[in-house]
Amino acid sequence: MPEVLVIGSSNTDLVLNTNRLPKPGETLLGATFFTAPGGKGANQAVAAARSGARVTLIARVGQDDFGQTAMAGFQKEGIDTTYVLADPELPSGVAFILVDGQGENSIVVASGANAALSPVQIDAAAPAFERANVCLLQLETPVDSVEHATLLAVEHQVPVILNPAPACSLPANLLSHLDIITPNETETEILTGILPDTEDKAYQAARSLQQQGVKTVLITLGSRGAFLVADGKPTHIPAPSVTVKDTTAAGDAFNGALASALSAGQSLEDAVKFANGAGALSVTKQGAQPAIPTKLDIDNIIINSIL
Repeated sequence: MPEVLVIGSSNTDLVLNTNRLPKPGETLLGATFFTAPGGKGANQAVAAARSGARVTLIARVGQDDFGQTAMAGFQKEGIDTTYVLADPELPSGVAFILVDGQGENSIVVASGANAALSPVQIDAAAPAFERANVCLLQLETPVDSVEHATLLAVEHQVPVILNPAPACSLPANLLSHLDIITPNETETEILTGILPDTEDKAYQAARSLQQQGVKTVLITLGSRGAFLVADGKPTHIPAPSVTVKDTTAAGDAFNGALASALSAGQSLEDAVKFANGAGALSVTKQGAQPAIPTKLDIDNIIINSIL
């Protein structure tokens, strides 16, 4: 069975629906409120597991109710939690999410225990690198730990996918060891200074990242699908058309499904099509992990979109 190693954050999402997002200094009356398991690392681990991969997660939670609930959720999904540690001092991470009437969101994260995920903890998980087919990372944990994990994956000859979210300045040594980077449009502009609102600009941005050493660039474009640049060849891969309810989980569903498909030996283009299907399905439901689809659902939407 293909194995995906995910290293990243675990949060509890506190989600409030409102007709529109508030302006600075403005108070609005919201509609519904709910909590759900989240965090980019945890979401992507769940997405990879539901997409058919065996998943090991390296993460850090607090010794609190949120942390205990997160651990129970991972185990229910069949995720190996051997390397998920409960921090004795820091609380579990939380994310405050506002979702407007069009499904767009604004998110603020309090990192908590995620900020303590360290190179030492990653080194202790060396056996997980030895059996992994793909390593998937994000940026809700310290960048030095992300870089350390990348170098350890390279040492074990494991391909590395980085979802650079939330985007920040990245060390050259990290970029030069990435097999695939998967920024969205906003993250692409932060990383390259180029907003990929046309295919020409998307290609320029991708080439900028490749000149810094990234092998393959995959820019996610929301409802327009994804723009892939591999071996110098640009390819636009459209996504299935759906009705948007909440975009919170879209990027995480995409990345987890991408890692799962690649770990199973799918071609890059087929893996992106599969990931597009996962991202599209996720926006039709509310929340992060509750919205992440299964492999059967993804296969069905891809078949139906072709027909």
